[in-house]
Amino acid sequence: MTVGILDYDAGNLTSVENALRHLGHHWVLSGNPEDLKNTDSLIFPGDGHAATSMDNLKARGLDRLLADFAAQGRPILGICVGSQIVLDSSEEGEATCLGLVPGLCRRLPGGQGLKVPHMGWNSVHFETEHPLMAGVPQDSSFYFVHSYYTEPAASVTVLGTTDHGIRFVVGFLKDTLATWQFHPEKSGPAGLKLVENFLRWRP
Repeated sequence: MTVGILDYDAGNLTSVENALRHLGHHWVLSGNPEDLKNTDSLIFPGDGHAATSMDNLKARGLDRLLADFAAQGRPILGICVGSQIVLDSSEEGEATCLGLVPGLCRRLPGGQGLKVPHMGWNSVHFETEHPLMAGVPQDSSFYFVHSYYTEPAASVTVLGTTDHGIRFVVGFLKDTLATWQFHPEKSGPAGLKLVENFLRWRP
């Protein structure tokens, strides 16, 4: 099984590669759709700005690759910005996004004693049972770095939520596209288990 990792100048690629190396999986890292179109699954990572990320995806034709993967029912894992720009739009840069999942991305409101960006470890409450979370204890902590949160439509399956001033969605599933707002590849054994579960998932 070969995993494709999208390179669109949005960061955290090394940590994803390190996670796959630790788990013993073969991967292809590329910004060229031709290199990725025959992989069995895609990891869609990212740190950065939604509008800039969309520009980079479109310039490389990776937006079409993602749409094709989703249409063909092949597994995709969105991480951080990759969990946000699969939605219809983002308040960050008023970006029109990929529209693979109905919903939008909003800025965290912050509040007294709460910093934005939200950085650090937060516990995640799994909202459903699914093979993607198998073997991961309820309310495990994961590593976050973000200023915006996802608000998927009600038709989407919510996988997990957390609190930072408000309660918000940090993982959701639509067909064969799964996402985590936090960085599982930087979140120790619990995070690596989520990555492993995705790689073993046969939707």
